[in-house]
Amino acid sequence: MANLNNSIIAIDGFSSCGKSTLAKQLASHLRFAYVDSGAMYRALTYHFLHNNVDLCDQHAVQNSISDASIEFRCVENENNIYLNGQDLSLEIRKMYISEKVSKVSPIAIVRKAMVELQQAMGAKLDIVMDGRDIGTQVFPYATVKLFMTAEPKKRAERRFAELSLKNEAVSFDEIYTNLAQRDYDDTTREESPLVCAPDAVIIDNTELSMQEQFELALSIIQSKIPSQITTLAKGK
Repeated sequence: MANLNNSIIAIDGFSSCGKSTLAKQLASHLRFAYVDSGAMYRALTYHFLHNNVDLCDQHAVQNSISDASIEFRCVENENNIYLNGQDLSLEIRKMYISEKVSKVSPIAIVRKAMVELQQAMGAKLDIVMDGRDIGTQVFPYATVKLFMTAEPKKRAERRFAELSLKNEAVSFDEIYTNLAQRDYDDTTREESPLVCAPDAVIIDNTELSMQEQFELALSIIQSKIPSQITTLAKGK
């Protein structure tokens, strides 16, 4: 279990709701460590795919997890994810990973391994972590819990724009369908489904800019840990 003296900001929500963008902004402003839990599942998905692991074979999955070393490293002010020493920060965002990650993340032994790794990170540092079950399973005692949501069409538009900038040949309909399937998979899976924690503050950013979203989230955090935020702000 994490050190309760650490401040932990848990950000959960649907795919393409800007969780990672907000988490990075908050971590930078507060001088907290940033952890993208979704990237961890994506990296493991890459690992399974490239090692032809049968996801129905629990023994093979467990052995493959044991062979996977996942860590974050700061590279040019970005928190990049590494799998066995290989930087996968860009590769794991491609559509072929997005189409498979929802098949990997519900596996109980996968979630157990990732949650243990995430909790170990929280035991060492003040962190901002985003994902699907951070405020419900990973850090149910988090200092602040936020839950992000937005209209599906708006989320698909944002994701399409993001991938277009990376020159990925993906249609809007393909992205919309993928997000709908991921929403269904995330909310209906048996193991740690995506739900809003009872004590989480919901932020619907359908009509919010990134700056407006950041300011709203920061005001929520300030209302819960004002003395720490004030100290950090003065030190900027």
